[in-house]
This record gives sequence, structure tokens and C-alpha cells, in this order.
Amino acid sequence: MSSFTGNDLMAGPPPTLLPEDPASAELVPGADAMDVVRRHPESPVAWATLATLAADAEDDAVTIYAYARVGYHRSLDMLRRNGWKGHGPVPWEHEPNRGFLTCLALLALAARAIGEEAEWERCSEFLRDSSATAYDELLGDA
Repeated sequence: MSSFTGNDLMAGPPPTLLPEDPASAELVPGADAMDVVRRHPESPVAWATLATLAADAEDDAVTIYAYARVGYHRSLDMLRRNGWKGHGPVPWEHEPNRGFLTCLALLALAARAIGEEAEWERCSEFLRDSSATAYDELLGDA
């Protein structure tokens, strides 16, 4: 009788852990988030900060949507460069992942606010599939 020692074919993909975002160190109280985005346009956390600030200021949902959409797409690029294959866990507990997860949540909320129901459903489900913790933290009562 032989024993199987290969990979577990039923296991899902490993969690994707993004590297530290250089913009994070610059997003301190009093910093101008717009200037940080200008210096780091590839930064998910910088775009997430702009979207969060716009949401906190109750800016137009289209503005929030635009910031979150850019951060979401920048995040997808970064996720792919770090081994993500289009699905699998992106843990909230890993701090550098929070820019992506925040952009995804804000994109979902802004989509719903502008009446884009299919995008709300797609993004909120994508968030839940990526990180149940992020979903609970960011959309739990939405």
C-alpha cells in the first residue's frame, strides 16, 4: 500500500499577503492624502484614504466611487504581482491588505448609493469571499 504525500488537492489557494505599502508611512495625521496619492499613485492605501475621507465628508457618491475604483484596480495589479490568481483569501488581519479591502468595501457602498445594484452585489460578495473579517468590519451593518 502506498501513501499519498502530495499537496492537498481540496485545499483552497493560500492567503495573499501584500507587502508593506510605502504610502502608509506618509499617511499620518495632518498629511494631505491628495499629495500622498500624487507621490504614490500605485498605492491602494492612499486611494482608500481618499475614498474614506470623501465618505466621511459625505461627498458625492460618484467621487467616492471614483477613488475606490482606482484603488481597487491598483490593488488587483498588486495582488496579481504577489501570487493571487483571481480568488482566495486576502486576510484583513494582515495590515497591508487593508487598502485593497477598504477600497472594495467603499466601492460596493458607493455603487449601491448610485444605484448600481449588480456592482454592489459583486463587490460585497467579493469582499466576503476575500475576508469574512473585513466584510464584518466594513460592511457588516450595510
